[in-house]
Amino acid sequence: MSDLQQPTSPAPAAPVRTAPVPGGAGGGPATRFEITHGPSFAMLRVDLAPGQVVSAEAGSMVARHSGVGMEVKLNAAASAGFVAKLKAFMIALIRKFVGGETFFVNHFSSPQGGSVWIAPAMAGAIAHRRMQGETLTLSTGAYMASTGDLQMRLKFGGLRSLLAKEGAFFLQITGHGDLWFNSYGGVHSVPINGPFIVDNGHLVGFEGALDYVIKGAGGGLMGLVASGEGIVCEFNGQGTVYLQSRNRSALVDWLTPLLPR
Repeated sequence: MSDLQQPTSPAPAAPVRTAPVPGGAGGGPATRFEITHGPSFAMLRVDLAPGQVVSAEAGSMVARHSGVGMEVKLNAAASAGFVAKLKAFMIALIRKFVGGETFFVNHFSSPQGGSVWIAPAMAGAIAHRRMQGETLTLSTGAYMASTGDLQMRLKFGGLRSLLAKEGAFFLQITGHGDLWFNSYGGVHSVPINGPFIVDNGHLVGFEGALDYVIKGAGGGLMGLVASGEGIVCEFNGQGTVYLQSRNRSALVDWLTPLLPR
């Protein structure tokens, strides 16, 4: 099992407190954080040590101490040199227009330390992982914030994934550090060992020795069009799959007929 930390339902006005997580090799200092108002309307507070940096999706900041500075960067790892920066720019373009990820990320830091509050766009839970060199693959839009030495790259889901409303690309994250990701609804982890099928709209991410194929839910063309299930992801192997209890595409489909024309 992974060390996924999920907030439990708190009493009214009582925050869900998460203890500092010990630092790991290459992951930098321990990161103090607190997840409140979960699981339905979760918000993350990260307490930065002096000089520590937290990266967060653009537009996700709720508030920050005045001593905490913000720097806008491309949503891609940038290294010194023109070629590396050009490559980072192209990756950011792909994430924005094809993968659905934000074009820019915000880097927060302070010489004296301070706190920054971050919240996802959709109502739902925030999950934390202390990464120790393993690889976690997230669906489009699930990444929220991170600290430490984490590398991210796009992973194409295959030609059939182009039919999925949820996007054709995954975000593969590896390295050492703290990672926070979010869901629409609650996050539910399922350890699997063998075949397992997940509706793409309910998939948050996965890890472990897992292979997957993206395909129709079954029932041929009629099943694809009329079943309401659309595209699914079939896993094989041993690992953990993270599900979200609600489907954003289903919300859009429900709201669309109600919008004024």
